[in-house]
Amino acid sequence: MNVLFIGDIVGLEGQEYAERVLEEVSRDHQLDLVIANGENAVHGRGLNRKAAERLYDAGVEIITLGNHTWDQHELQDFIDEDARIVRPCNYPPGTPGRGYTVCKVGSTEVLVVNLMGRTFLSQLDCPFRTIDAVLKQHPAIRHIIVDMHAEVTSEKLAMGWYLDGRVSAVFGTHTHVPTADERVLPHGTAYITDVGMVGPRDGILGVDREIVIGRLISQMPARFSVAKGPRQFHAVLCELSDETGRATAIKRVTKYESA
Repeated sequence: MNVLFIGDIVGLEGQEYAERVLEEVSRDHQLDLVIANGENAVHGRGLNRKAAERLYDAGVEIITLGNHTWDQHELQDFIDEDARIVRPCNYPPGTPGRGYTVCKVGSTEVLVVNLMGRTFLSQLDCPFRTIDAVLKQHPAIRHIIVDMHAEVTSEKLAMGWYLDGRVSAVFGTHTHVPTADERVLPHGTAYITDVGMVGPRDGILGVDREIVIGRLISQMPARFSVAKGPRQFHAVLCELSDETGRATAIKRVTKYESA
C-alpha cells in the first residue's frame, strides 16, 4: 500500500499548487491513499467547506487539522457530517468532529489519527494517553497513520519512538519546514519530524515575509497574509506491507515552482 501524506497546505496558493502537483505525482506513483494536513488552507488559518471540497476533487481523501482547527467558524457547521476530516483527537470530550477516522483501501481498513502536541500550543489532553486509548479501541486494525501536529521536535520524536511497532507511520506537521530525518524505525514505523508545507516558497512559513519581519522587529501585532510568488510542495510517500501494516520505505516528495 502506497500512502502519500502532504504537509500543511497554506492558503489558496497552496490549494492550487497541491491540485497541480497531485496530478503529476499520481501519474508517477501508484497511490492507494492520499492524506493532507489542511489546517492552514483558508488564508493560512483553518478550513472551510469550499477548500475541503477542492482538496477532495484534487485527490485528497483524508484531511487532518491542528491548532488552527476552529479559526474558520464555518467548519463547526459540517465537521460532524464529514468523516474525511480529522481534528486533533486530544481535544476534550464533547468537542465537535472526530479525532480519528477509519477508511477503506480496497478491503483493508486504515485508521487515521490526528494528535496535537502540548508544548507551546494549547494545553489539551495528553496525546500519549489519547493514542493509547484509540489503539485499544481498534486492536484489529494494522494500518495506522498518525499526524502528530506539534511545535517542538522532541515531542514529535518522542511520539515516534513511543509508537514504533504499534502504528504504520508517524508524520510530524505544523512547523512548515521539512526535516531530513525520514526513516523506518526499528520495529516498522515510518517517521519524519516535519513533512513541510504546500504554498509560497519565498514567504516565512507561507506568510508574507515583510509582515513577519516587521512584527519580529517591532514586537507589535500585525495581520498575517499569505505570501505570493513561486510555490513549493512537500510530502512523503510511504510504502506499507499489505499483510502487517508495517512500513517498508519512506521518502520525501518535493516539487518547486519556477519563478
